[in-house]
Amino acid sequence: MPGALFYANSLLFGVGLSMDAFSVSLANGLADPHMRRHRQLATAGVFAAFQLIMPLVGWVAVHTLVGHITFLLPLVPWVSLLLLSVIGGRMILGGAQHTGAVAGAGIAALLLQGVATSVDALSVGLTVASLPLIPVLTEAVIIGIVTLFVCLFGLYLGRRFGGGLSHRASVLGGAILILVGIEIFLTGVFK
Repeated sequence: MPGALFYANSLLFGVGLSMDAFSVSLANGLADPHMRRHRQLATAGVFAAFQLIMPLVGWVAVHTLVGHITFLLPLVPWVSLLLLSVIGGRMILGGAQHTGAVAGAGIAALLLQGVATSVDALSVGLTVASLPLIPVLTEAVIIGIVTLFVCLFGLYLGRRFGGGLSHRASVLGGAILILVGIEIFLTGVFK
């Protein structure tokens, strides 16, 4: 049975890993200040689900595929940068054109955001590979729950301040996504 230190570490993992998703949630809230509650829950839920799943994928990969996929690990920062830059660029373009539409607000864009902000959670699965499945699953659930609440807070902040920014909010949200992509890229390349 895991002890208090295990739960504390899991909470800290959750907070640390959810910061990219928080930034993207903030950008989404800025871009859509009138987002309905069910959309907020779905958005935060997507980020939480990816943060929950990725450590499990990392753990499974270590136990089954590690020799076959290690060559892909250097590509992770590049993929995150590309995905977030494309989505952010679309948001900037939509805001600059004053279309009123939130570019990249569809389910496909949301899923791409979820992937791009959670790939670093794979590393958790790699670091806890020596643990049995139940503690790893427990840790993943804690990370997912923390991410859910952190993202809901990011959406709240973005929505709160996005209404007064009008079309500029989409530009600001897109810029935030691109900056998060650059941060993920730099952290991944220079670690």
